[in-house]
Amino acid sequence: MERADGARSVTRAERKHLDRLATFPCAVCGTQPVQIHHPRAAVGMSQRASHFLGIPLCPECHQGQHGIHGDRSAWRLRKMDEWDALARVVEWMELST
Repeated sequence: MERADGARSVTRAERKHLDRLATFPCAVCGTQPVQIHHPRAAVGMSQRASHFLGIPLCPECHQGQHGIHGDRSAWRLRKMDEWDALARVVEWMELST
């Protein structure tokens, strides 16, 4: 489904998944509240990855100066990349079912 502005609408299943992700702490530092980060690997820069690949990140680890959209130093200190964070989220989801 597409909205009038050309963006794709979020499906019911995607909304349920995003709401569940929002209950987890930041996958990097463990704090809350979180924003949902969409990894861009394997998609074009103007495209967003699937909502099912979302990663809960606190505002600093997401869009802060040292976060994934900044210099990534907070991630490097923890020796993590997006795939490590996604693996952590998958593990949390399995444990919480």
